[in-house]
Amino acid sequence: MALPLLRIPGMPLTNQHQSFPSNTRRKATTAKAELGTAVARTGGAGYQSPSVDVPTHKVTVHDRQRGIVHEFVVPEDQYILHTAEAQNITLPFACRHGCCTSCAVRIKKGQIRQPEALGISAELRDKGYALLCVGFPTSDVEVETQDEDEVYWLQFGRYFARGPVERDDYALELAMADE
Repeated sequence: MALPLLRIPGMPLTNQHQSFPSNTRRKATTAKAELGTAVARTGGAGYQSPSVDVPTHKVTVHDRQRGIVHEFVVPEDQYILHTAEAQNITLPFACRHGCCTSCAVRIKKGQIRQPEALGISAELRDKGYALLCVGFPTSDVEVETQDEDEVYWLQFGRYFARGPVERDDYALELAMADE
């Protein structure tokens, strides 16, 4: 059975549905606002530079876990991870929103602008860490993947890892009034 046609003023009459990942619009809007340039949506695979005037940079990723070196070119208005994926290059990632440490790298040479990198503190950024999923190259860049647990520890260890919790049966008995 065919879908009923829905008429919305100002929209073409259609029964076809086109969908994009839920974060595509936010990322495109954010990148556009930050860069002051138009960023086109391409169905979530990455962003296409709308003009040839956008500078490009060579990105070299030393994948320590796999023992592979990847070299590819990324426009300044594209996320490094998205561009790599569009070129069938597999790099570590998890959240794609800059909130975890799965795609964390250590910058060996060059600079990455990462205004949405919530997964690493300003202190770690100052020490040369970056997140590829929300990182824009601003020069030729050479980076090295990091152990996710190591970066997580550097970021959150002082807050969550205070040593093992010792069981105190006497305190439990008092709390439950089971003397």
